[in-house]
Amino acid sequence: MKRYRLFAILTVVALMLNAPLAVAQTKKPAPKVATAAAPLDINSATKAELTTLAGIGDAYSQKIIDGRPYARKDELVTKNIVPQATYDKIKSLIIATQPKKK
Repeated sequence: MKRYRLFAILTVVALMLNAPLAVAQTKKPAPKVATAAAPLDINSATKAELTTLAGIGDAYSQKIIDGRPYARKDELVTKNIVPQATYDKIKSLIIATQPKKK
């Protein structure tokens, strides 16, 4: 009888030790999101790069590309490319670089 209790206790302890590993393995990876450390240039970014921005999917990224060039990043709203709420989410993550004049 003592052996069965010891076995039961060891089994419970083993399961408890492995539980955090099982939970960690089932978590989904976090979505890729552009960071403030590297602003994304809306005049030269690829479609894949644009989709990393919060609220920007395939449709908005294509609209951004089709509306180029932008003199200012706020033209995304004034040209009706993205809604104001979406722009508010991404405005600190983007820039609109102008080509250098010769």
